[in-house]
Amino acid sequence: MKTRRTRDFWVWMISLIAIGFGAMTIKEGGTVLFGSETSRAAAGEYVPFVLWFNFIAGFAYVIAGAGLWLQHRWAVPLAIVIAVATLAVFAAFAVHVAFGGAYAQRTLIAMTLRSTVWIVIAAIGAWRLQQRRLGNG
Repeated sequence: MKTRRTRDFWVWMISLIAIGFGAMTIKEGGTVLFGSETSRAAAGEYVPFVLWFNFIAGFAYVIAGAGLWLQHRWAVPLAIVIAVATLAVFAAFAVHVAFGGAYAQRTLIAMTLRSTVWIVIAAIGAWRLQQRRLGNG
């Protein structure tokens, strides 16, 4: 019984993190993309393709979080796609930087955080799905 509670806690936790992270991403990205010139200036040297990806991905974060909360099977593959897509954009960002493109240090930090969060969410989700398939969860 204790094992069941631990797994339920993990589902609860990653779901709320995904939804919260998504809501914050949509709000922050939307403020820079659609806000005033002051908002864009405050963002510093943002990289437009990274900003657009993160803004759009924010909606996927919320959908994945809701799917994980409801324990839908499609939520785990979506979390994996988000993790892989985030890593791909992070790699493209690295190329941008390597070729001398302007960027804000916070973009590097944010992409590291996003990549880590989604790798962890996808891994926990995949583990939960595997446990369910084995009849242990």
